Order: sequence, then structure tokens, then C-alpha cells
Amino acid sequence: MNPQDRINELTDRLNHYNYQYYQNSISEVDDYTFDKLLEELVDLEKNHPSFRRSDSPTLRVGGTISKEFATVYHRFPMLSLGNTYSETDLIEFDVRVRKGLDGADYEYVCELKFDGVALSMTYENGVLVQGATRGDGVRGDDITHNVRTIRTIPLKVADPHVPALFEVRGEGFLPTAEFERINREREDIGEPLLANPRNAASGTFKLQDSSLVAKRRLDCFLYSFLSEPEVFKTHEESLQAMKRWGFNVSQSWRKCTSILEVMDYIREWETGRYELPLATDGIVIKVNSYDQQRQLGFTAKSPRWAIAYKYKALAASTTLNSVSYQVGRTGAVTPVANLTPVLLAGTVVRRASLHNSNEIQRLGVMLHDTVFIEKGGEIIPKVTGVDLGNRTDASRPIVYPTECPACGTALIRQEGEAHFYCPNEKGCPPQRQARFEHFIQRRAMNIESLGEGKIELLIDRGLVKSPADLYELTFGQLFGLEKKFTDEETGKTRVVSFKQKTVDNILNAIERSKAQPFRNVLFALGIRYVGNTIAEKLADYFGSLDDLMAAPYETLITAPEVGDRIARSLVAWFADSENRVYVERLRLAGLQMSQERKVVEKKGDTLSGKTFLYTGTFTNFSREELEREIDAHGGKLVSGVSKKLSYLIVGENAGPSKVEKAQNLGVPMIGEDEFLAMLTV
Repeated sequence: MNPQDRINELTDRLNHYNYQYYQNSISEVDDYTFDKLLEELVDLEKNHPSFRRSDSPTLRVGGTISKEFATVYHRFPMLSLGNTYSETDLIEFDVRVRKGLDGADYEYVCELKFDGVALSMTYENGVLVQGATRGDGVRGDDITHNVRTIRTIPLKVADPHVPALFEVRGEGFLPTAEFERINREREDIGEPLLANPRNAASGTFKLQDSSLVAKRRLDCFLYSFLSEPEVFKTHEESLQAMKRWGFNVSQSWRKCTSILEVMDYIREWETGRYELPLATDGIVIKVNSYDQQRQLGFTAKSPRWAIAYKYKALAASTTLNSVSYQVGRTGAVTPVANLTPVLLAGTVVRRASLHNSNEIQRLGVMLHDTVFIEKGGEIIPKVTGVDLGNRTDASRPIVYPTECPACGTALIRQEGEAHFYCPNEKGCPPQRQARFEHFIQRRAMNIESLGEGKIELLIDRGLVKSPADLYELTFGQLFGLEKKFTDEETGKTRVVSFKQKTVDNILNAIERSKAQPFRNVLFALGIRYVGNTIAEKLADYFGSLDDLMAAPYETLITAPEVGDRIARSLVAWFADSENRVYVERLRLAGLQMSQERKVVEKKGDTLSGKTFLYTGTFTNFSREELEREIDAHGGKLVSGVSKKLSYLIVGENAGPSKVEKAQNLGVPMIGEDEFLAMLTV
């Protein structure tokens, strides 16, 4: 088959798999098969770029660099909605609608108000040609390359009934599960946690490297269709058509014939919304008929035919009865508040995060205090304050443990870090369990079939002590295994059993994992402070695990984004004889231990002996380009602000925490122009 025909075949096939997965929740092929077909298409398009189609699934991967976002003007203004927290205001809104329509019959469509980023997507002849942010409502940023990475947004709509030119609008968001996954990884390697999904989504859409956007796995719910001339008579019809055409429309919307039905919908979702995979903050109510919308018209700022009802921020107070301590994969000990059960955001909350010992001191919280709790981003319960007016003589200071609550090992605390750590990484039970969970995750070895308690069962039966043992498992060892698990919080019991299909899936997934690239293997090792991004940088810089293991401290700190803390962690990990045996067992199992090394072209040594860190976005460089320029001119990129940092390069939308820390430490801060000038000295 010639290259063009194969590219067309793969494009159609992969688009079909994507449609089945994201629209119909059907997985026709496993991830490994899909990824192999996608890799083949990437290679073909690289060698034959003129044959790449505008709806190619490779556009989902990202990789386009935007030095700055172009400004686009919206064909239809993206107006904001008036909002209220009061049912009385909704009744008054209904009275105004009835009056504006001269008493004619009318309907409302109610939709959940998702807490994300408003996006506009334009299609010409069924092909996505532009994605933009709301901006000021009149003009926004052209983020087409970033929007294309969202797998639920069709790159091409094949239905013959779509207009030649149309626009859809929706809410781009970071799913709750992805937000929590990112924060777990950031906590693992000592990075600040993302504040909430909404801010994380907003920051992601502003990234100028679309490959980084693709890694965040953003999503989007569509809620509006626009064209000239109009092709629908009602908003309801447009939602149904968008769903039919393959757009991701939340099926939570409802048509209501009265304001009383609207109230019922609002009350129903006041608690039900917490079961959704993303954050919501209210309900949008729209008049259904487009003719009636035109009759009602607009104010200077918002439509008269729509309003947003906002749910009040929910918080609660309860008693802190005790504090327990959880041990994570890297040994970080996290305090958890055990509370008198209280209803919050539709669920009974019994536990809440206290983050670390520094946070306990900052809050001044004590045992038996009355504390305020809320959900950060309406997701993770956390203690936010103390009701000092209710403090009694029964309150007692919280004494942070000096020994690991799981294995009794003396805890340590690295200078400058908030967490205490258990150093017994091989013998501490929760660390051992989490080490396996880290190893099998998607961004590491991607052994999906081993979730849901199966690892715990294998450990309990003594079949695995190290992830390397996974590659020696046999059918006979696994078939027939069974165990009951009881959830401590809910008391519910579930059974994990290894039947033939389960065992086949596990062994096949383990075998497929051997094809994971070296950067994934390096991340899977679970070396402290080596997250997914650092693993990629190290893999690119050293090219093989042998070269990385042989590198002394002085060489390690020359690698991009590797500072003192990461370099010392790498040296210590590879100096451990048990870790080296572990690596050799993985090598013998057939895992990938090398890749093609990315060679940076040296342009000079004007930055030699200087260390750099950047924050924000830049006009002349993407972040990766900036890193390459630093390296090409002999400079060193580090991962954090310290007294040893030579310069902090500050761009647009700079992170306030980095800037503040640099100011406090007296680290020189330079702009993009000053950095450019340093390259030509």
C-alpha cells in the first residue's frame, strides 16, 4: 500500500476508534494497539507531510509551539450572564421574561454551569479551523493548536447536514481525576500543588507548547451552536444536533415549562453535581426559543433571556477528634483530620486534609477544636480554620510523630521541605504498595489490568516483593486467587478474584509493558524528585540508563532542570546495591533501557557557569526553546529558586511564589530582553 493510502486508512481507523471511545464509551481496541497504530501514522506523516489530513488524530498529540497567541475577533460576541444566588431573583427574572414576551407561552432549558474556561470553536466545511478563548467577549486568543489536543472535540464533522460555516461554544475543563492525578505526582516530587481544577485548566490553555497541553488530558462540554443563517428554532434542537454530530454535550440539561420546574432542577443538582467528573458552580437558565430570545434582546452586558443561578459556597464546622498519618510512595507522611461526621457538599465528611506540620502550625489547630472545613475546588475536603470562640479546656496540642506510623522507622525532614519522610522505602508496607501502583500507572509501565486491589492481593500472597517480580509471574500462580476487601470508610465489601480472562489480561498487559519507552521506565523506577517531566529530560540528555547510572554528581547537575536536590537523590538511589540489582532484573525482563539521545547544538559559552530558572510565558521563545537556548550557550537550567540561582527569567503571567522567593533570597530577576542581550555578549 502506498504511503498516502496507508495514511488515509490509519486516519479513518483511528478517528473511528476515538469516536467509539469518547462518544459511545466503547473500546474496540486496547491502548497498546491504538498507540502502535498512532505511532505508525506519526512516522508516515513525518516522512510524507503533504499527505497529512486536517482531521489527523496526530493533531491530538500536540507539539506546535506558539511564541505568542494571535488575537481573534468573535463573529458573535461572547457575553457574560447576569447571575444570582436567590430564588426570589429567579422569580423576578421569570416575571420580566413573561412581560417581555407579552404573556406568550415559553420554555426554559436548564444546564449545569461548569467551572472551567469558555471556548469558541469555528468549523468550515465540517473541519475545525479555529479555537479561541473568550477574552473580553469581543476578542480572544487563538489557541487552535491547544484546542485540537482535546480528544472529545471533533477535528472534522462528517454529517452532510452541518452548515458550511458554524461555531460551537463550550466549557474547557480539567477532569477531577486528572487534577488529582497531577497533584499526587506534584506532591510526590515536592512541587507546589495546583490550587483547583479551574485555575489549572486556565493555565494549561495558556501554555504555548501544545504537547504539554495534550499531557493534561483536558476535556470540554459543548453548550451553544451559532451560524448564519440559523438552522434551528430552539436551543433544545441545537443541543440534540450537536450530540448527534459527535460533540460532547452533557446530558444533564433539561427542558422546563415553568419557573417551578426550574427550581426543582436547581434543587436536584445541588447535591447531585458532586457526583460529576468536574467542578460546577451553578445552573444556567435560557429561554428555549431563538425567536423569543431575539424578542427579549440584550442589555449592555448580558442577554435578557438567560441568567445564571450560583450555588452558595458550602462550608461546615465540626469537631477535630484525632489526627492520623498516611505514608505515601516516597515516604512523605501526611496528617489527616478525623472529624465528627458532618454533611458537606452532598456527602458526609469524616476526614479532611491537614497537608503537613507547617499547615498545622499556621492554622494553630488543636485536638478537640471546632474547625471549619470546605472542599478545595469542591473536590478534596480540607481544614481551613479554627473557631477559636468555641475552644475549650479539652483542646490539646497536636504532637507530630517522630516515627513512621506504619513501620516505626525514625522520620527525617530534609532542609527546606514541608514534609517529614520515612526513609524505610523498601520495608515500609504503604511505601511498598504505592511503589507498585506508581510502577504500573499509565505514564510509567501502563499495566492497567493490575488495578483495583490486585497488587495488594499479589503482595499479600507473597508473589511479588518488587515490581521486577511482575515479569516472572505465571498463569498457574495467578489463576484462582481471591480475596475480600473491606472499605474502612464505607464498610462495603468487594471481592477480587483471578479468573482465566483476568489472568490473561494481566499477563498480556505485563508483556506489552516491555515496549514502553526508556523515559517511562525511568519514571517507573520511582526515584524521589524524578517526576514525569524530569524523567523525560534525563532520558533525552543521557540517552541510556547505563550512562545515567555512571554519571557523577557534577555531570548530573549539568542536565536540564536537575538541581542539587535531584542530583543527590539520583546519586544515592543508584549507589544502593539493591536498586542496581532491581535495574538489572528489569533489563533482563526486556524493558527499554535506552533511547536516541537528543543532542543540543552548542552556540557559545556566554552563559557558562550561570544557572537559570524561568517563570511565565515569553514572546520570542516557547519554554522548550528557552531551555534549549540556555543549554546551547553553556548555561544550566535548575528546578527551583535557591540562593545558588544566578537568574530568574520573568515573563508574562509569572508565578508569584517564584518571584516572591527570588526577592526574599536576593536572586537577580531579568526579563526576556535582558536574557537575549546576555546571549550576544
